[in-house]
Amino acid sequence: MSNSLAECFTRFRNPIDGIPLPGKFTFPFDYVPYPLCRVAAGELQEHLASQTEWEHDFGIDHHVEGTNVGKMFGVMVVAAPGGEVGYLSAFSGKLAGGNHHRGFVPPVVDLLREDGFYRQGENEISAINHHIDALEKAPGYIACMERWGCENSVAKEELELYRTRMKAAKRDRDATREKAQHELPEHEFQELKDVLKNESLKWQYDYKMLAKRWEEALGQSRSELNVFSAEIEALKEERKTRSSDLQQRMFDQYTFLNILGEVKNLREIFLHTDAEIPPAGAGDCAAPKLLQYAFLNNLLPLAMAEFWWGQSPSSEIRKHGCFYPSCRSKCEPILGHMLAGLPVDEKPKPDLTHEQSHINVVYEDECLLVIVKPAELLSVPGKTGDPSVQSIMRERYPEVTCPMIVHRLDMSTSGLMVLAKTMAVYHDLQDQFLQRSVKKRYVALLEGTLLGDEGVVDLPLRVDLDNRPHQLVCYEYGKPARTRWKVLNRQDGRTRVAFFPITGRTHQLRVHAAHPLGLNCPIVGDDLYGTRSNRLHLHAEHLEFTHPVSGKVMRFQSNADF
Repeated sequence: MSNSLAECFTRFRNPIDGIPLPGKFTFPFDYVPYPLCRVAAGELQEHLASQTEWEHDFGIDHHVEGTNVGKMFGVMVVAAPGGEVGYLSAFSGKLAGGNHHRGFVPPVVDLLREDGFYRQGENEISAINHHIDALEKAPGYIACMERWGCENSVAKEELELYRTRMKAAKRDRDATREKAQHELPEHEFQELKDVLKNESLKWQYDYKMLAKRWEEALGQSRSELNVFSAEIEALKEERKTRSSDLQQRMFDQYTFLNILGEVKNLREIFLHTDAEIPPAGAGDCAAPKLLQYAFLNNLLPLAMAEFWWGQSPSSEIRKHGCFYPSCRSKCEPILGHMLAGLPVDEKPKPDLTHEQSHINVVYEDECLLVIVKPAELLSVPGKTGDPSVQSIMRERYPEVTCPMIVHRLDMSTSGLMVLAKTMAVYHDLQDQFLQRSVKKRYVALLEGTLLGDEGVVDLPLRVDLDNRPHQLVCYEYGKPARTRWKVLNRQDGRTRVAFFPITGRTHQLRVHAAHPLGLNCPIVGDDLYGTRSNRLHLHAEHLEFTHPVSGKVMRFQSNADF
């Protein structure tokens, strides 16, 4: 084993003799950490808590202002050529201002290297920026800008004033012509019309001459200004070209291996994706770093896990010490190439039990149904064609031709749903949901003890474009999302709450429960914003709406089984 490998290959400090090796590598986008990965992650976390070689405030015990506080770390269990099992460690992006720290695998491409192509390219672009800044602040350029601006303003005012006088003179001529037509003999009236016409032509001629004089004056000022502007524009065009070339070179430098020995760069990997262009930071996440290092050093990847360490970002939800899947937008195309030829676990697929696939109808008449949706059942069909409320109920009611599904519950959420049997009822119920006249109450079990007894969470939400279907708190582009909540009871470090959603955004209750600016207590079993369990402990227990035909207020209650 080489010295460089010895620095990154970590032998387990804790005994692992009783843990069998996994048969397949981890499916990185949905997994339960393999026991060996849990041991490796625990040892890495001990190292993070005790090391003194570098300093980075993760904001674990206190809040730290800034966006780069917490950090995603990864561990990969590997087998060396001789069969020895150990693990590799990595961090996403940079850590403590650097790319290289003892015990962590290096980046695929070191963009921070002072003599590297990227820093040299950045320095060249920075020099152009300084040159542009100096030209834009030059006294001669500023004087030309001010002179041209002043002359242009005076020209506009003078020409506008002349046009106003022209319009007033035209009104006077029109009035004179109208009056003379009824008072003067025909030959005198014709003579007057000729005089008025000449006056009009004189006004137009004088205006053209005035505009021409100003055009010549402004042209001279513009020519003087263009001497500076042309140089500035040429520098900006050079900056644009250099930036594009540097980006393309960076895409070419980021080359990724797989166990088959195949090599692809970022440009080739993302060429046939929806994005086409690699997103910022692609290739700098922990997972590609770990795989790249393993393949370069003839190590066999066995299993992998990633965990968050430190304070959560302001928009995303990341809990200290919790495991998370790899990101979709940056890592999925890259890992799709890097994992080729390696036996990988299938994407976990929930096997619906009879109880989970059974839909209980609690009310039915000739125009609508009220049902209880089981957890882990889609409301409407997804891309995979898995069973859903809609597909099951369409089989049960083949005579119904309207869409049926008026509103949705998340796949992991159980509880009451109202379905339509006719198009008129479908539209009526939809309108009630849009007008927010439908009353809904959810019950949830939260991981943690809430201090208050009730309140309102108001955090705007939008989809995480880099990691669908996750939602982000975003005050700039997010849609309003408000949830009223009330504590029902507290027991064994958990809190049972009732949620009254005022709006109905995707994952609204899950995000409002888990986010640090919300309740900061994720729902038990939330595999997106908290910790995986047997199920998501969120249930739509109460539904109240007006019957579209009878006008009667309909109220339904379904108690949660948790």
